[in-house]
Amino acid sequence: MLLPVPVTITPEFKPPVLGGSVPVKLKASWLVCRKECIPQEGEFVLPVAVRGSTALNASAFDAAWKSSPKAHTGESKVELEGNAIKVSVTGLPAAWQGKSLEFFPETSEVTETAAKWTQVWQGTTWTAEVPLSTHRSQSPAVLPLVLARGESGQRSALSMAAKVSGTWPKVTPLEGAAPTLDTAPKTSVTAPGGLTVADTGAPTLLLALLGGLLGGMILNLMPCVFPVLAIKVMGFTQHARDRRGHRISGIAYTIGVVLSFLALGALMLGLRSAGEQLGWGFQLQSPAVVAALAVLFTVIGLNLAGLFEFGQFLPSSLCTLEARNPALNSLLTGVLAVAVASPCTAPFMGASLGLALGLPAAQALLIFATIGLGMALPYLAASLVPAVARSLPRPGVWMITFRRAMAFPMFATVVWLVWVLGQQSGIDGAGALLALLVALSMVIWSLTLVGRSRWLLAGLSVLALGFIVANAGPYVVKGVAPQSASSATDRWQPWEPGKVEQVLASGQAVFVDYTAAWCVTCQYNKKTTLADAAVLADLQARKVVMLRADWTRRDPAITAALAQLGRNGVPVYVLQAPGRAPVVLSEILSVAEVRAALAAL
Repeated sequence: MLLPVPVTITPEFKPPVLGGSVPVKLKASWLVCRKECIPQEGEFVLPVAVRGSTALNASAFDAAWKSSPKAHTGESKVELEGNAIKVSVTGLPAAWQGKSLEFFPETSEVTETAAKWTQVWQGTTWTAEVPLSTHRSQSPAVLPLVLARGESGQRSALSMAAKVSGTWPKVTPLEGAAPTLDTAPKTSVTAPGGLTVADTGAPTLLLALLGGLLGGMILNLMPCVFPVLAIKVMGFTQHARDRRGHRISGIAYTIGVVLSFLALGALMLGLRSAGEQLGWGFQLQSPAVVAALAVLFTVIGLNLAGLFEFGQFLPSSLCTLEARNPALNSLLTGVLAVAVASPCTAPFMGASLGLALGLPAAQALLIFATIGLGMALPYLAASLVPAVARSLPRPGVWMITFRRAMAFPMFATVVWLVWVLGQQSGIDGAGALLALLVALSMVIWSLTLVGRSRWLLAGLSVLALGFIVANAGPYVVKGVAPQSASSATDRWQPWEPGKVEQVLASGQAVFVDYTAAWCVTCQYNKKTTLADAAVLADLQARKVVMLRADWTRRDPAITAALAQLGRNGVPVYVLQAPGRAPVVLSEILSVAEVRAALAAL
């Protein structure tokens, strides 16, 4: 079978001069249908000889071109009738009259692909009634479609674009999932804690804003934010008796947090509109960003530990500027807080973030700003309430001890970041980053010395750092392929596009864990609920296939799968049985919740 496809040859293409062959690559996706339809995809390479000829297969190519769909010049239309569409086509060839035809809509996820449909001839007009998909993802105004007829080994087809008349029915949302783009203004939204409220328009947006505000406040309790808490508490102690400075610091921190959430949200929305498949927390999917944060927290930790003061290395003009503008420090602290804490937002704001991506840009950015306001609200309130300032201890020698103790949360964050990088760049990348951090620490230490030894040791340490950067640096940003299950006792299988459908088609239930190494909540659930003996026993007893979708690195397929569930971050846990809608569980899993969901299968 030959499938003709257009190939564009650009002026930059240069064929081999000395013969050989030209590799033609193709990436294809298709459906395998019988009772159920299973999506599949593959990549193919066809080496075409430069000096070869296709003359021997000319008849096969001619037949393929003749069987390709030709443009239909007659009239075609689609009418919406309840949960089905009625297709009417006139002007079909005389040889087709009264014959059974094949119907193929080119817009995916509109009709129920494997469902039964009917067709009938009304004079010279061919009509068909096709059921709509239960979870339709699109509502096109024009539906491109192909009609085909095959008989006696010959096959012919016509393509057309049918105008759609009528109103598309409301889409049924997935059980437990947040609304998608088409359904957000008119259906339900899931608030923090799993509460589902049905409403329309403005109330739905207000509920999403409330969920973002509460989730942002709860975010301050996540381990991701602990290092920034240390910095913020240090700032509070510095302004313990300066009520004006206390207020300015709180307001500047709030501005930094809100602006950072807006910037991240705008960047993600802009890149997604340009075709990039990005999700919330996408910055930590880059090894370079993870390594940069590890360097930053190492330097801050060394500073808090008392190894050096920034004034030793910065020009006096910058030090004076910093002293005159302490609000700038608070604002930058807010920026840093968002950069590190944003991957932890999904457990509390998965529905709000998922809804934001389906709203107009202004409303989406309003949700992002509300999340930032919720995160900064405790500090803003504390800075504006005089009673909080009066309750702070007076400055004293204890502050030096407290400051040095705050270095350890920084170093603990560096350990976590190195582990995350190890998931992305392998053991070599993690080792290279550790070597770079040691060399950087040595450079900072050498610059704190005095006398001739400072220049000698500083020069040697800088050379060592440069050597490590040149030789080990590439390993830091070099991604490695994710590892599959390493032992026979590991029941988790790697998630792949179409694998869920394959499992369901075989009659088995499936449990999907959407996770990432940089997601602290994911790792907690993995070590507790998902490792619980009772949960594993229930999964095994019901023969549930367990799939793990690792989003540590950028993966457009996983991003698209999350978007279909109305989510834009991890963790996400989905349980689905054949013939049933997917059930999206809570982000913070409990043993009781998982066992109850399994018992309902």
